[in-house]
Amino acid sequence: MLPEDKLDQIARRFEFVEARLGEGAAASELAALSREYAELKPVAAAIAAWRRLQADLAEAEAMRADPEMRALADEETARLRAALPAAEAALRRALVPKDAADQRAAILEIRPGTGGEEAALFAADLLRMYQRLAEAQGWRFQIVELAETELGGVKEAIVSVQGEGVYARLKYESGVHRVQRVPATEAGGRIHTSAATVAVLPEAEEIDVSIDPADIRIDTMRASGAGGQHVNTTDSAVRITHLPTGIVVTSSEKSQHQNRATAMAVLRARLYDIERNRAAAERAATRRGQVGSGDRSERIRTYNFPQGRLTDHRINLTLYRLAEVMQGDLGEVIDALAAADEAARLSELDA
Repeated sequence: MLPEDKLDQIARRFEFVEARLGEGAAASELAALSREYAELKPVAAAIAAWRRLQADLAEAEAMRADPEMRALADEETARLRAALPAAEAALRRALVPKDAADQRAAILEIRPGTGGEEAALFAADLLRMYQRLAEAQGWRFQIVELAETELGGVKEAIVSVQGEGVYARLKYESGVHRVQRVPATEAGGRIHTSAATVAVLPEAEEIDVSIDPADIRIDTMRASGAGGQHVNTTDSAVRITHLPTGIVVTSSEKSQHQNRATAMAVLRARLYDIERNRAAAERAATRRGQVGSGDRSERIRTYNFPQGRLTDHRINLTLYRLAEVMQGDLGEVIDALAAADEAARLSELDA
């Protein structure tokens, strides 16, 4: 538990933010204050509940000095003491540092790794899995860029996933996904191992990332049908190159105006992710075991089709319901990862 002065500091900050919003904050600070208010409100409520319980307990214990009130005071004291651990646990959970990006939409990127055509086919399976997850959650799943192989595999997929708390649920998917199965392209019936990489980036707002117009080059082009790209009859595809980093983003939908906006959103997300990763690297020594680290070079999960088994290596979770998972039923896996992440963050409060 944090010291009382720290709890006072949080409570005072919440009161200040609440007052600023009540008196009409300037438009330039409204978004940041609203976000901070939403983050602080549950923490302030947990602090108030815990302190109220402590005050009630102190009052009940004081009443025990009165012989006429002792029986009632003993009963009340026992009830309050029994409620205290739950209030303390709720406060501890509220105090766990939150990822500021949790409530944001996300950019999902899927690419095949080792394994040739089978890896591309597995990447396509992952794309369908996440699309079904999004549909079940009521999220908007918009394909920004899709390059396919002749057999229906995915060379690259970039997707915008819109909805409340999308990043909080999808962020644990970043990493290397390994598959073990008999490929559709394999006549001999041998089990092969291949992989695909998934990157989940929080969608960035313009206030998060400032992009100098002089730092980007925008090209318009006709999207070709080869390789499974979206086929356009006009020069509507947009390619944006960020000159300082060399990042290239392409969007190939029908509207050139929409393509420019979409490509800029993906570029902002990638630049924001670079900055977040830089900040996370500075904390790496104390956060080495965090399951939500987002390290995309780490093998996080194995999908074993012959055994119908899914194993998440970060938390040693094994489920024998792979068919349901591939249909987008990832709730049990994501819940377990979120719980492990919260436990790791809680342990840091005691460090």
